Amino acid sequence: MKTLSKSEKESKNKKDNPAEDFIKLGKRMRELRIKKGYNSFEAFAYDNDLPRVLYGNYEKGAGNITFKNLLKVIKALNVSFREFFSTGFD
Repeated sequence: MKTLSKSEKESKNKKDNPAEDFIKLGKRMRELRIKKGYNSFEAFAYDNDLPRVLYGNYEKGAGNITFKNLLKVIKALNVSFREFFSTGFD
């Protein structure tokens, strides 16, 4: 059995860390919301019939967003799936 080096373990942990992915997702949501002209996540959530607290958690990377809600957010941001994931997920 192969023993991983410290850098290999760190690299593997980064790839296998879903919390980090949720943070990236939240940052992208925030970036696109602001680009759309909303300074407040609350106003964006309200205007697009999204639960305010839940949406706030998504932007913080604290919420485990469902695929259904992700689609709703992407639609509210008026971007394609490809455009949404084009930046910030390397």
